[in-house]
Amino acid sequence: MDLPIYFISDIHLMLNNSEEEEHRRKKLYRFMNYVRTTRGTLFFVGDVFDFYFEYPDMVPKAYFDFYNKAYQLKKAGVDLRFVVGNHDYWLMDFMKKKIMNKTYFDDTTFSVNGKNFYITHGDGILSWDWGYRLLKHIIRNPAFIWCFRWLHPTIGYKIARKISRSGRHSVHSEESKLEIRNELKQAAANQFDNGFDYMVCGHYHLGEMIQVNQGKLAVLGDWVHNPFYAVFDGEDLTIHPWGQDA
Repeated sequence: MDLPIYFISDIHLMLNNSEEEEHRRKKLYRFMNYVRTTRGTLFFVGDVFDFYFEYPDMVPKAYFDFYNKAYQLKKAGVDLRFVVGNHDYWLMDFMKKKIMNKTYFDDTTFSVNGKNFYITHGDGILSWDWGYRLLKHIIRNPAFIWCFRWLHPTIGYKIARKISRSGRHSVHSEESKLEIRNELKQAAANQFDNGFDYMVCGHYHLGEMIQVNQGKLAVLGDWVHNPFYAVFDGEDLTIHPWGQDA
């Protein structure tokens, strides 16, 4: 795997255009231009899209500019990797073969320069999130996906646009952040006890690097309120904000 290795998550590109959406995409594409200057590897750690459902012969045209930017990055030699999230699990060959170098439908691990990484979108980790774990089991079920693909794309994306418009990307309260942080620290400690040095996750939008025993936990920020990226330069994993004017 080529160095440096970048990690971002929870961009939540929307099906519906708006001034806020245009601003978020410009910010993302400036970051991708920066990655292009260094090459290496770029991990999308889930929820690149607020909704993504790929049909055998159709992809959502609302994301054309992202497809183009990512494809140009790939052609320039950046290794693009996608750990799917709870908003964009339903991809097929277009994303897997044309846009990304490699995709993962579950957590993944790798080792580089003697450091062991555990990468997860993070959805379903929290002990109290039993309702979501049940929902995840349903919506990732092959039978559910097969049935949804029988819907005409116009109907499928009409449903998706309604969900996307009504979705909320809220900022956690300090009390909620503390509870989430403590649960994630325990999950990371379990991985570090198994020999991992770093755990990288998204979903919770914290934008924090947390020291846990002998390892480091990077909880990536979202690109709606709190854009952060993590980077491994071959020696250490660090996290950085990507500013409004960067």
